Parts: sequence; C-alpha cells; structure tokens
Amino acid sequence: MSAPTISKAVDSLLKSGLIEEGEARRSIIGRPARILRLAKEKVQVLGIALDAVEIVMVTAGLDGAIESERTLTAPTPRTYAALLDSLETFVRQLLRPEVAIVSIGLSLPGLIRSRSGVSVFSPNLHMTDGHTPAQDLQDRLGITCTLIHETDALLLAERMYHSSESLDDFVMMDISIGLGLGVFTGGRRLAGHSGMSGELGHLTIDPNGRLCGCGNRGCLETVATDQAFATLISERLGRSLDIDEITRLVREGELVADVELRRTCESLSIAIAAAINLFNPATLLIHGKLFDVQDGLFEITLELVRRRALAPSLQDCQIQRARCTKLQGSVATAVSSLTDALGPTLN
Repeated sequence: MSAPTISKAVDSLLKSGLIEEGEARRSIIGRPARILRLAKEKVQVLGIALDAVEIVMVTAGLDGAIESERTLTAPTPRTYAALLDSLETFVRQLLRPEVAIVSIGLSLPGLIRSRSGVSVFSPNLHMTDGHTPAQDLQDRLGITCTLIHETDALLLAERMYHSSESLDDFVMMDISIGLGLGVFTGGRRLAGHSGMSGELGHLTIDPNGRLCGCGNRGCLETVATDQAFATLISERLGRSLDIDEITRLVREGELVADVELRRTCESLSIAIAAAINLFNPATLLIHGKLFDVQDGLFEITLELVRRRALAPSLQDCQIQRARCTKLQGSVATAVSSLTDALGPTLN
C-alpha cells in the first residue's frame, strides 16, 4: 500500500472513532511520530456473561482491555421479562456521556441459532428458550448486541487474549455448570448447519442416570462438571454447597472428597477423550474450577485420558487449562462482531 493510501485509511478510522491517538513519540529528527491505538477513551464495547446463577457485565476498549473497576454482578432473575429489565438497567448504569458503547456481546449457555439469534434451548436457563435476548436488548438500547454460546465466547477470548500463540485448530471444553464444547478448525469456528454444534454434554453416558436439565437422563454434564461434583458432595452432606465453598473446605482440611473427585474425573476423562478422538485438535483447553479443589487432579485426569483416547491423536494434542473467563469471552464477542461487520466478507 502506498503512503497516501495508508494515510487515507488511518484518517477514516480516526474519524470513525475506532482508533485514536496516544502520546506522541519523541524523535531526534523531524516531528514527533503519531502513536495510533485501538480506541478505548471515546469508544468502547460492553460484555455480558449470563448463566443460571448470575449476570456479570463490564466495559472494555476495542483492544479487549477490561475496565475491572467498572464491573457489575447481580443474581440472574427468574423470568425473561425481569431478565431484560435487569440487563437494560445495568447497561444504563455503565453508560457514560463521554464514551460511546458501539457493541455489546452477550454470552449464554444452551443451543443458539446463530443466524437468527434465537436461544433455542437452554437446559440451565429455560427462561430464554425461544427468545432473542440480544435483539430484544438491542431494541431497548439502540446498541448493536450479539448473542453467542458461552463456550464459543471462550474460544474467541483465547484467540483475542493469547493471539501470539497458534490457535487455528483447538477445542475449548467448558465444565462449569454444563458441559459445552467449542471447536476451531482451520482458523474458523465450527458452528454446524444452524450454529448449534458442540453440545457434547448432552451425550448420554448412563441411560438410567441422573435427570439432566435437557430432560434426558445420564448426560455427560450430569457427571463430568463442577456442578456434578458439587451435587455429589451436597447430597452426601445433606446441604447445598457450590464449588467455591467445597474447594475452601477441602483446602482447609475440613472435608474429604476423594471418592467424588475420582468419580467426576473419570467421567471427565471420557468427555476429553471423545473430543480428542472426534476433532484431532492441536490443543484442548478446559475451563472450570474442578482442578482447584485438590492438588494433582489435573495430572490424574490426564492419566485417565491416556487410557481412553486414541494414542496418535492424543500424541498430537496438548491438554491445558483455559486462561480466559466467560466475561472476557463476552467482550471478545463484542469486538469480533464489530470487526466482522466492518471487515470484508470471506466467501
């Protein structure tokens, strides 16, 4: 590209507000050089991570840098109408007259028809079934809003926040409340015909097992997740505990959970082996808190995976813990939707 062409493009981006000038760099000869960066002072995006327990939202620059001091967290309402009201109220609390919010990313568990933005079926958040939360929020706020499955949001976050690494063929497995699977192959996200691929968690592993939120029994997510482990412990103790409280009790020596941990890790290894055998990824990332409960659990699970996965596929795959959060995923979704809308279409 010629210098005039570059200057014209830069001026256009400056006028649009998508990039901005930083502090000028001093130069021994000539005028100080202009430093350009993705906008964060006048233009920002907003990320919303929604699950069965809570809503978390935050603002960020177009570089994905989160403003941690501007984070809101609240319990998830029980009805769809109340959910929309809460989302609108919280977003308006984060709006500032001097900063334009140009895109909102909303992550959600469950089946999402990506072309229409319909939450088709969310086993852990049924109030959204059949609704279009992103479009409905966009109608209220007048800001472009994009809906994405929470595991796919984690995929985008890993690529945004760790872009220096080669992540063209990798799998993200979310084992928090449900068990979701996101796949990048050949540098593109595998979406399926209607954008609803990746529901490995609803593969039946025990036809007579525990009732799942999807209506079936014995799904993988009922035995191989943070929530599945917490349920086992809660049933044994006769009181409801979440994964954070259980981790604290185990770490402080007040609770022994070896049997439940082994059982959950056994089931999780089946899910991991299945993903490796199916997709042959270069990297498989696991998002969840299970491995924080006790030292050595990750290594134990890897050994169990070695017994089940096909050796050649496993040899080509690195299994690691995910480094990004769902909140970062929702921010990455907002930024990606903005760049996708402005960038060239790939045929």
